[in-house]
Amino acid sequence: METRVAIIAIIVEDSAAAESVNAILHEYKDAVIGRMGIPYKAKGINIISIAVDASQDDINSMAGKIGRIDGVSAKTVYSAN
Repeated sequence: METRVAIIAIIVEDSAAAESVNAILHEYKDAVIGRMGIPYKAKGINIISIAVDASQDDINSMAGKIGRIDGVSAKTVYSAN
């Protein structure tokens, strides 16, 4: 199976959504290369960056599930190959 490298940028505006985000990330843990989370207290949000290596379908599925959580936004950027 061909895989791609991507970054999923996540903004969590509702701290109650953190558990749901973490559950999805755990579900796709084999695809995660690394993760960085930054609590931005001045705005009351959390910024999360997830580097992944997986099939495009799995990346889309993960980002879609995360983006459907209330109070959470997610966008994906893919590598060229």
